[in-house]
Amino acid sequence: MTTPFLSVENLCMEFEGKKVLNNISFEIHKGEIIGVIGRSGAGKSVLMHLLRGVEQPPTSGSVIYHMSACNTCDHMEVQSRAGNCCPSCGGKLIATDVDLWGSETNGMKARVMHRTAIMFQRTFALYGDDRVIENVLHALDDINYPQEHAITRAADLIDQVRLSHRMLHIARDLSGGEKQRVVLARQLAKDPTMLFADEPTGTLDPETARIVHSMLKEAAQRNAMGMIVTSHFSQVIEDMANRAILLVDGKIEKIGAPKTVIRSFVKGQHEEEWTAPAEFGEKILSARDVTKRYISVDRGVVKAVNAVTFDVAQKEIFGIVGKSGAGKTTLSGIIAGIIEPTSGEMNIRIGDDWVDMTKPGIEERGRAKEYIGLLHQEYDLFPHRHVLDNLTDSIGLEFPKELAMRKALVTLAMAGFEPERAKEILNRYPSELSDGERHRVAMAQVLIREPRLVILDEPTGTMDPITKQDVKHSILHARDEMDETFIVVSHDMDFVRDVCDRVALMRGGKVIEIGKTAEVLAGMNDSD
Repeated sequence: MTTPFLSVENLCMEFEGKKVLNNISFEIHKGEIIGVIGRSGAGKSVLMHLLRGVEQPPTSGSVIYHMSACNTCDHMEVQSRAGNCCPSCGGKLIATDVDLWGSETNGMKARVMHRTAIMFQRTFALYGDDRVIENVLHALDDINYPQEHAITRAADLIDQVRLSHRMLHIARDLSGGEKQRVVLARQLAKDPTMLFADEPTGTLDPETARIVHSMLKEAAQRNAMGMIVTSHFSQVIEDMANRAILLVDGKIEKIGAPKTVIRSFVKGQHEEEWTAPAEFGEKILSARDVTKRYISVDRGVVKAVNAVTFDVAQKEIFGIVGKSGAGKTTLSGIIAGIIEPTSGEMNIRIGDDWVDMTKPGIEERGRAKEYIGLLHQEYDLFPHRHVLDNLTDSIGLEFPKELAMRKALVTLAMAGFEPERAKEILNRYPSELSDGERHRVAMAQVLIREPRLVILDEPTGTMDPITKQDVKHSILHARDEMDETFIVVSHDMDFVRDVCDRVALMRGGKVIEIGKTAEVLAGMNDSD
């Protein structure tokens, strides 16, 4: 039997005496894709960090990379290439095993990490003001790729992720799916032997996600690259993985064929109870012929939002849906007052007054922005501040400590935390929480401001089904208890179906249909 590429042996991790990983053991072979699935808090992200060699060391256990190291330079290859010449300097490649968290790695840990790459969840990690090809060139520059060949290599990588038609676009102007493909090109620029894909397509629509999944699989095969993919979505694991691991409370519950593991994951999930429809209040938002034009290098004038008109009532949960690039995020930015439209009106009712968000000034857009909360899909928390600080001091809310804690606990409950868990996490850092918990803290960070209108941009992109229900309940509770109004921008049609009263379907910058959620989504399915 061939030597595995990576061996994980009896890996354990504790935070404050609580085990978040418990005796994890498995192997990965060269070119194999392992899918890791589990609920928020199961330990997926902690496992990912330990396998990458970042943040805190494990409480016990080992992560061993079986590599071949050049005897004259820092280059490393997979162990099957031992005995060959180094492609970097011509030296000899010698088989070596590197315990990533061992006490003495003699510099080998850094060399191993240099041959790994990661695609983070919910962040595109791009130079937003630079063109696509410049983003890839930055990645090549980071690894000291020869400058005389860099342009050709960058173009090859962009072609590999099928973005040659966007090569000269500014990164910030790309759709979510296109941005994720640029991220992939940047990671492939490192020529990694191992790629970690942490919820790589959680915020993309299903069709765009399938494209990215296909490209990740092609990259693994083309480069004989090992890969670990974490996800809450069974379809992601089924689409991509050769084998799957189910994590439950830090333990491996099952490992094997993806379909078998997925059956164990979904076992016991049940339909949610029926809830009565809400009674809406007066109109709170009114958009009239809102248009946003951009100048594109290769397409000229692009209407990201094209003459959009709609109304939203108080206490309504209004969905905006459509494929990547349809204009959803641009429209939500206009509603939030962070993107200025080219023409049209975006009026929001503040008290008895109507304020036009398209007009600058403290009595217009500046006044209204104070009452609008936005949870962006690329949200971030202050990593070196506790949850309590993130919810209060870090966003400028100055309360006496006792009131701050009380307000934080109430808001965390609205964001889906059980009361005991909310108390537990107040003095924890974001890195000590699961990804799903971090997302709910970010949502609480928005709600603690007591906004009149909340915009949620892909609120469930990386959540498991049960955690999604927590978020659903938090939204419904905020609506009922605070008369809150929500605009939900999402690719997650199941969540939209569960939580939204009405939806607007966007395509090519236009709203092509508005109506009751079930009717619009049924029409989308019929057109497919």
